[in-house]
Amino acid sequence: MRKSIITILVLTLATGAFAQVRTPRPSPGASLTQTVGLTDITIKYSRPGVKGRAIWGALVPYDKVWRTGANEATTISFSDDVTVNGQKLAKGIYSLHTIPGRDQWTIIFNSVADQWGSYSYDATKDALRIQATPEPAEFREWMGFEVPELSTDTAKIVLRWEKIAVPFTVNTDSTARTLAQLRNAMNPDWRASYMAANFAFDNKGAATDAEMNAWIDQSLKMNQNASNLWLKARMAQRAGNKADAVRYGEMAFAATTPQQADFAGEIRKTVDSWK
Repeated sequence: MRKSIITILVLTLATGAFAQVRTPRPSPGASLTQTVGLTDITIKYSRPGVKGRAIWGALVPYDKVWRTGANEATTISFSDDVTVNGQKLAKGIYSLHTIPGRDQWTIIFNSVADQWGSYSYDATKDALRIQATPEPAEFREWMGFEVPELSTDTAKIVLRWEKIAVPFTVNTDSTARTLAQLRNAMNPDWRASYMAANFAFDNKGAATDAEMNAWIDQSLKMNQNASNLWLKARMAQRAGNKADAVRYGEMAFAATTPQQADFAGEIRKTVDSWK
């Protein structure tokens, strides 16, 4: 009896210890987070390997819903409303499923984020479906997501595995949203209108030249200083007005303070190059 009790105790302790052992997954977890302008995009997924297997049309069948990875369903989240391949999608977290095809893929954003693979996938819960065209690509042993192209407003997201790449584009409309916020924030302070003009100057095409000039002139009317004078000079130089560029550049240089020695040096060097 005593021996049986000891045996049971040993087995119980061994089972408890075994339950705490963590082993590596064959398809390890990964995540990608990319800020696009004002919006954070995060993709969480597991990375299956090719491991010498035939993938497309074999391990991953054509024309059937795929979890787009391994283990739990891949998820993608957006901190703001976006458009994907031109179609609207509300902010939130989605499971990301796909239907691979030889010439065309369907990419699915499903409102049920927490699910195992695509086994319980319910098409009635889809928030959006888009079409994407697979492209030939260099071999990738491990499946992954990349962001090879990025701007203030858009990100090209690419699924890569084996010898194909499947791209889709997310647009965050960050430029327009930023300018809207700046317009709404206008108040009797030179900084607000200066920031609006400076943002538009750095993002060419975000606002008209008339809007930019109105903003910088408003800032100058409130408080002339080295920052807004220098922006006015650079705007004139870009517009091809050399005389005004040099005039405002000299005014900006004269307005610098002793604490702005580096800034003053940059202004001096640039204005001299314009002359």
